Amino acid sequence: MLTGQFMALLDTFIVNVAAPDLRADLHASGAGLQLVIAGYTIAYAVLLITGARLGALLGHSRVFLAGLALFIAASLACGLATGTGQLIAFRLAQGTGGAAMLPQVLSLIQRTFTGQARGRALGAYAAVLGVGAAAGQLLGGVLVSADLFGWGWRPVFLINVPVGVVLLALGPWLMGARGEARGGADERRALDLPGLALLGAVLLLFTVPVVLGRERGWPLWAWAALALCAVLVPVFGRYQVLLARRGGRPLISPLVLRAPGVTLAVVRIFCMMAVNSGFVLVVMLHLQTGLRKSALLAGFSMVPTAVLFAVVGTNWRRLPQSWHPRLSSAGFLIAAASFGWLGALLSDGGDGGAWLYVCQAASGIGMSLAYNPVLSRALASVRQSEAADASGLLVTTAQLGLLSGVALFGAVFLETAERTVPSAATSAHALTVTCAALVTGSLIGAAAGPFNGLARRARGLPHDR
Repeated sequence: MLTGQFMALLDTFIVNVAAPDLRADLHASGAGLQLVIAGYTIAYAVLLITGARLGALLGHSRVFLAGLALFIAASLACGLATGTGQLIAFRLAQGTGGAAMLPQVLSLIQRTFTGQARGRALGAYAAVLGVGAAAGQLLGGVLVSADLFGWGWRPVFLINVPVGVVLLALGPWLMGARGEARGGADERRALDLPGLALLGAVLLLFTVPVVLGRERGWPLWAWAALALCAVLVPVFGRYQVLLARRGGRPLISPLVLRAPGVTLAVVRIFCMMAVNSGFVLVVMLHLQTGLRKSALLAGFSMVPTAVLFAVVGTNWRRLPQSWHPRLSSAGFLIAAASFGWLGALLSDGGDGGAWLYVCQAASGIGMSLAYNPVLSRALASVRQSEAADASGLLVTTAQLGLLSGVALFGAVFLETAERTVPSAATSAHALTVTCAALVTGSLIGAAAGPFNGLARRARGLPHDR
């Protein structure tokens, strides 16, 4: 299961390193490049909760293996794509397979483990998050630099095929999929297709104008789409509440949101994933297009971030118990400091030398502390019967954050960089501006805890720290 999770995460990050080569080979526009990166996450984000529900209905192992099969086929198609439009379509299919796979991992951890065993399992889950990110940057750099068989960027997708085929062959035996129980009548009514359609519309109405609007001069349709998105958000929320009152199973269950720590986790996971994905994308673009570094060197520069994310994710529980409620806020502040430092370090058009790796390591520590304690507390507060819904909600929140980070911070960088003649100085200025935006996003995550506490005390509820 964790190997499948690793593959799905790998493809979230590996394309960042290949982005410049991919853009040159397919003659992709800036918006097309963002859609190649974000298309995977769009399908992922929209379908994750439904993927979790399908796991409860048909069996987690069965749905995992079905998603894996789709993921393998789509990876092969991505590697053989001949145009930007094809690649975007195949990335959507790849994200659909990932959405079937990934929520089954967290659901099975919730259903299988309790107490300290669950903590260790969640630690392994978090470690794979970090290792997947590290491998995505480094492996992407190795594959692009090696230019295997003269295929350029294509091996970053094709590498999934042999690994996936082995997993698919061994999966039924290792996971016991054939003997897994299916869901009952309640689960059969739990897919909430109208809610899925509304959520998909909200995401598309937000993503498409943010990604395409900048390059096309912000036409009227872009503003109209964003306005309609703002209208549909409360419509979606109201529909979810009414469906729950009628005894249905909404995509986002009010019962899950009322569990201690879950609302705060949603806000903080969104903020952390947004700054993480924006940070990775703009650093890759700056190093490769601005400073003309190789894909291998650019990928290697991100390894300290991802490795420290994994190390901290598996060891933060060893810190004194009295520190745990404040670790997430501290993590966001460390991340904000690291982003500000990065912007200052590279503002003169240089490569930062060894200090770049120290700065990257600090960002990994900060983002891991921001993410892991709040995730662990939220999952510990959810009942077993709502494990699938909680898993789907939190993983969906993470993917929405990734999607928003690529769209928003990518737009800030590209808009700033393309105002003048491309050069190292222009790219450095764009990175500095984007780092200021990343600092703001991190500070919002840090402030979410105190704000949430004030709101809960005003309603007479315990403080979710």
